Amino acid sequence: MAKSYFSIVLDNAADDVWAVIRPFDHYAWAGVESETIIEKDKAPDQVSAIRRVTMGETIIRQILLAHSDVERSYTYGFCDPVPFPVRNYTATIRVTPVVETGAAFVEWSATFDCAEHDHDRWTSHFEKEGFAQWLTALRRFMNARKSV
Repeated sequence: MAKSYFSIVLDNAADDVWAVIRPFDHYAWAGVESETIIEKDKAPDQVSAIRRVTMGETIIRQILLAHSDVERSYTYGFCDPVPFPVRNYTATIRVTPVVETGAAFVEWSATFDCAEHDHDRWTSHFEKEGFAQWLTALRRFMNARKSV
């Protein structure tokens, strides 16, 4: 099983960061030019809700597997067809307060199965071309909110 992981510290309160990323249908904070909707009129924090992200001609569907306001986290997986040559993909994003400074520690991780010869490629892809970029965009999004 492969694992990708990235974390970041933001100069914002954990509750403020969680309020932004909490809704499964709000993805603008990640800097992804897309339209994101929840299918079948489910609530954006309802387990089993399916998020459809449309980026031009590309459509990615993800299912919400767990959502916790107490843990400030949610877990999701890909719906078929999976847009990458991986199986059993499960990702979690979590926000934790840094008590000493009042900042937020945000971590995003995924586990998945893939061909052994592709392990390094997909581990790096999700970490560097996914989580790192999206969490950096979250920092910009949160900073823009502070300056308003």
